[in-house]
Amino acid sequence: MKVHASSLSALDGIRHAFFTREGGVSRGIYASLNSGVGSQDDAAHVAENRARMAKALGVETDRLITAFQIHSPQVVIADRPWNVEDRPRADAIVTKTPGLAIGVSTADCGPLLFADAQAGVIGAAHAGWRGAFTGVIEATIAAMETLGADRSRMTVALGPLIRQQNYEVSETFVDEFLRKDESHAEFFAPAARKGHAMFDLPGFIASRVARNGIERFEDLGICTYSDPDRFYSYRRSTHRGEPDYGRHVNAIALGE
Repeated sequence: MKVHASSLSALDGIRHAFFTREGGVSRGIYASLNSGVGSQDDAAHVAENRARMAKALGVETDRLITAFQIHSPQVVIADRPWNVEDRPRADAIVTKTPGLAIGVSTADCGPLLFADAQAGVIGAAHAGWRGAFTGVIEATIAAMETLGADRSRMTVALGPLIRQQNYEVSETFVDEFLRKDESHAEFFAPAARKGHAMFDLPGFIASRVARNGIERFEDLGICTYSDPDRFYSYRRSTHRGEPDYGRHVNAIALGE
């Protein structure tokens, strides 16, 4: 049902999970732990799946919160739960409120969980290529620091995401990265198709985390695309011609 980062598991007072697609009630292409409120899955199934995730994190169902993600660097500070209908448009959440599980939804993008256990401040960021490129990692760290965290104490874990061997991108995509910084060339490898390249999203994310002074970083090394039994993948569903895809929740909470 979930995988864990050993670095976060070692912290006192911190609970977290990178949920897989196993252990839920959804069916068909959504089988089985689909958390996507924006998917076309049965809403009752999604609600039950999210309730199971909240229970696994040790919080009440309404205290597992996610945002309306827009592939941006926007971050919100949460101090209380919100309704699904009222969720803010953002790609990261930070909090210092015990008993509140903050999460991000993914289906190939990079889920990042942050913790400064000493300060009692946590964060969750949805780092797709665009969010990572435009600063969601930097913005999450900065927002945590406004709540009293210190980046020198932060532990950051990167959960399951699409990895380079399965992430083909266009030449235009590559050009956008190189225009910003020519050193970004290190994150691209040749593709079999002419005019394309293979993008190392986890490598790019790791570089942004390191550049911002985070020394405690863990990459779980899991690929969503290549493991259909355990993980949803937007790109894999697209390649298969499926009409929709399931979403994972990746969440972290402070013990009460």
